Amino acid sequence: MQITVMMGGTSAERDVSLASGVRVVQALRARGHVVTPMDPAAGVLSEPAFAALLHGAMKREPPTLEQLRKLERTELSPILTTLPVVREADVVFLALHGGHGEDGTIQAMLDAIHVCYTGSGHLASALAMDKDLSKTLFRSAGVTTADWLMAPATEEQVEAVMGWPVIVKPSKQGSTVGLTKVDKPSELAAAVQEAFLYDDEVMIERFIPGRELTVGILGDDALPVGEIIPKHELYDYECKYTAGMAREEFPAKLTKSQVSTVQAQARRAFRSLKLDGYARIDFRMTEDGTFYCLEANTLPGMTELSLIPQAAAAAGIDFASLCERIVQQALRTHGGKS
Repeated sequence: MQITVMMGGTSAERDVSLASGVRVVQALRARGHVVTPMDPAAGVLSEPAFAALLHGAMKREPPTLEQLRKLERTELSPILTTLPVVREADVVFLALHGGHGEDGTIQAMLDAIHVCYTGSGHLASALAMDKDLSKTLFRSAGVTTADWLMAPATEEQVEAVMGWPVIVKPSKQGSTVGLTKVDKPSELAAAVQEAFLYDDEVMIERFIPGRELTVGILGDDALPVGEIIPKHELYDYECKYTAGMAREEFPAKLTKSQVSTVQAQARRAFRSLKLDGYARIDFRMTEDGTFYCLEANTLPGMTELSLIPQAAAAAGIDFASLCERIVQQALRTHGGKS
């Protein structure tokens, strides 16, 4: 098949996306597909440019806001639908994270020109990206999630609804970019101001202490539950994308009943947002065994350290087979080319 892998983009998760895209391109080429890597911020990547990414697209910190704004001035999103590598692809594999790649914008553009793509449709992508809306839908579907408020909120309001500590984060971001744990009222304003640098909506959420768990969904299947043990208090950007900064256990050390419960919650969260193809649903588990759903990731990372590939491996699915299954699911979901 002719497959175009979109990677990079202009979100704060650009480096993660490039690292994901590199692995996906290599895996799909190994399966015999004709694969073209392209960056919505730069166009089709030449083979020398692609080869340069093999030596490490990931850094310990995300790109600065200044770097991202420069990229936004050259972004090709308005003309993506005119490019032959997009229009003529049998499948567009979306290895984008955050921004227009994950918020439904590019999905809607591809729908308009009847091009098949991986992952969820435009509405589901938008719902999952907006943490306020997604948490509302989780609750309506019986999925437990932590109490929250949207900024602006006073210290007194936060105290009354949630108490301390709380997590402050951009409502439509990922990879913990712009996220801060706030332990006392005097820290709230600065944390909210930091989060507003990355989004026009900011969430203030009750901090849930406990074990960090994740459940991958692939088609109709819930993958083995994983546990993440980061070296920092929070599973932050550095812990997610720096080797040795976190330990992942697949499968997690849980009872059969606990596994069944959290997988059922993950499936329910997946359905509540009308997701398709694949996704990763993240949880915290408290000491009393309660699972709190944190968020759904519609285009989860595919880097060497990412969780969906590890969950798939625990289910006996190697990385190339995982990518192939995602492509085949896209053909079933989005119809392919007529």
